[in-house]
Amino acid sequence: MLVFFILAVLLSFTATALLSKKFIPFLISKKMNQPIYEIGPRWHKSKAGTPTMGGIFFITAILFTVAVLSFFAIDRDALAPVWITLGMATLFAAVGFIDDRAKLLKKQNEGLKAYQKFLLQLVVATIYIGAMCALGYMDTVIPIPFTEIEFDLGIAFYPLAIILIVGVDNSVNLTDGIDGLCATVTAVIAAFFALLGLPLIGLSLGGAIHLFAGALFGGMLGFLVYNWNPARIFMGDTGSLFLGGMVTGLAFLADDPLLILIVGLIYVIETVSVILQVGSYKLFKKRIFKMAPIHHHFEKCGWGERKIVTVAACITAVLCAVSYFFFL
Repeated sequence: MLVFFILAVLLSFTATALLSKKFIPFLISKKMNQPIYEIGPRWHKSKAGTPTMGGIFFITAILFTVAVLSFFAIDRDALAPVWITLGMATLFAAVGFIDDRAKLLKKQNEGLKAYQKFLLQLVVATIYIGAMCALGYMDTVIPIPFTEIEFDLGIAFYPLAIILIVGVDNSVNLTDGIDGLCATVTAVIAAFFALLGLPLIGLSLGGAIHLFAGALFGGMLGFLVYNWNPARIFMGDTGSLFLGGMVTGLAFLADDPLLILIVGLIYVIETVSVILQVGSYKLFKKRIFKMAPIHHHFEKCGWGERKIVTVAACITAVLCAVSYFFFL
C-alpha cells in the first residue's frame, strides 16, 4: 500500500502543478480575478488581478488520481464509500463554483447570499449522510476521540452529523484568507490521515483512507507551488468548500468524525473568531479582534503571511502528532 500512496502523492502533485502552470495564464486572460474585500487589510489591494477558482486544478487532479488508482489499491467493498465521499466533496465544490462565478459576474467579493450557500450545503451534507447510512457504510455510533467511550445517538446522529459537515466546510472556507494558509493546514491534516490509514490497512477502508489522503496531500503540495506567498492563484470557494468535504469525509471514513475538530483546530478557531467578533459587536459595539477571521488580526498585529501560515501549520502538526499517538 505504501507504493500506491507514493503514486497517489506523485500523480496528484504532478497533475495539479501542470494544470496550474498551463491554465493560470488562461484565467488571467479571461479576467477571472479574485475580487478583494473592501474592508480587508489595505495591503491586500496588491493581490488584485490574481486569478481565482484554482481549486479546479487540484479537484481535477485528485479525482483523476483516485479514479486511476482506486481499482488497484482499494478493496471493492470500499469503493462505494470512497466515491460517495468524493461525490460529496465535489458537490460542495459545485456550490463554491456557483459562489465564485457570482462574485466574478458582480465584480465584488459577494456571491451567493449566506442563507443560499448554507441551504445548498445542508442539501449536500444530507445526501451524503443519507447515502452512507442507507448503504450501511455509516451507523449512528459516535466514538469520543482518545477514549474507549462510544455513544449511540440514534436519530439525533443525523442532524448532528450534518451540522458537523457543514460547520467544518464553512470553517475551511474561512481559513482560505491569506496565501497558502488553507492549503498548508489541509496538507498537514491529509498527511495525518494517511498515517492513520496505515494500521487500518488490513481493514476494508484502511487502504481507501491511505489512498484518499495521499491524493489530497499531493494535490495540496502541487497547488502550493503557485499558492504560496506571493500567490499566483487562489483556490476560491470552489477549492475551499471541496477541501472541507474532503477532510470531513476522511474523518467519517476513519469512523471518528469528531477527530476533525481536534486536528482541524485551526479551522475551528477561524470560525470561532468570527462568531465572537460579530457577537461582541452586536451586543456591546466593541470588537475583540482587530479584524476577523483571526488570521487578519495577526496580519494587523504585524505578522507576515508566511509567519501566520508557518505557525498554523506547526500547531496543526502538533495536534496531529498527539492525535496519532492517542489513536494508536
